[in-house]
Amino acid sequence: MPRADFYLITTPRFRAEPLRLVCELARKAHAAGMPTLILTRDAAQAEKLDDLLWDMGEDDYIPHQIAGAEIDEEEADVLIAPPDADAPMRPLVINLRDAAVDGQFDRVLEVVPADDSARGPLRERWKQYQARGLELRKHDM
Repeated sequence: MPRADFYLITTPRFRAEPLRLVCELARKAHAAGMPTLILTRDAAQAEKLDDLLWDMGEDDYIPHQIAGAEIDEEEADVLIAPPDADAPMRPLVINLRDAAVDGQFDRVLEVVPADDSARGPLRERWKQYQARGLELRKHDM
């Protein structure tokens, strides 16, 4: 059964840099051997994530790529997709966009900002995934 995990940002470290949490989630997925797709809000967020993933430390190299004309599936365990990119769905999706993810996946990870105003739409998304029969889990980070 597909699953949706909601990660609520609560710690000062992730409040200061929410994309660091996304990098941690990508690192764990890579360690578990799960091909991952990160859906970003825009190209600037995709570039920022690309930079942060290069900066994980010498022992934590995560093969990643921004989706574009030439995707090397072998190299890009983590594929970063801005809205205008045509990226194939993967078993694990980390969603940073405003809409629920459509398509076939095993798990979707939703990062919930610390900002209360951003949590309303995510409550709606929780209901959408619930209505589609996904197993739901919540994690405080």
